[in-house]
Amino acid sequence: MELTRAGGMLQPEQLVPGHPVSMSQAFALHELDTGNGLSQQELAERLRLEKSSVSRMAAEMERKGLLVRERDPDNHRQYRLRLTSRGRSVHSRMARVFHARYEAWVAELTDSERDGLLVGLPALVRVVRQHAAAAHHHHLHGPAPQRR
Repeated sequence: MELTRAGGMLQPEQLVPGHPVSMSQAFALHELDTGNGLSQQELAERLRLEKSSVSRMAAEMERKGLLVRERDPDNHRQYRLRLTSRGRSVHSRMARVFHARYEAWVAELTDSERDGLLVGLPALVRVVRQHAAAAHHHHLHGPAPQRR
């Protein structure tokens, strides 16, 4: 999950096979399954999506009965997003399927492959995040000045 999020690969039209949600909605379910809820801004930051995209996604998820949008009691200009029991149930089913698949895949690796994955995958996520942050900075501020 972390690699997909870090790489900004949450496409709203890509559906999760066997579940009534897109990939970005699946990641939103995962982030929101904390009990405390998140503001739309916080969810946008965690998913590395634009606020407008998260607003549209939250409205769609609300229509599907997966979450509720409530005014933040501390800031009435913001919404807090909270999962419904249906949203928690969908997330739980997806998580069980994913973990079963992951365990099956990892079981087929040799010990040295598993050890390599434990070192290599976090390193890959780190590098992808660095590149995504640099691209985001470039998008906001333009190219870095040339060094002489």
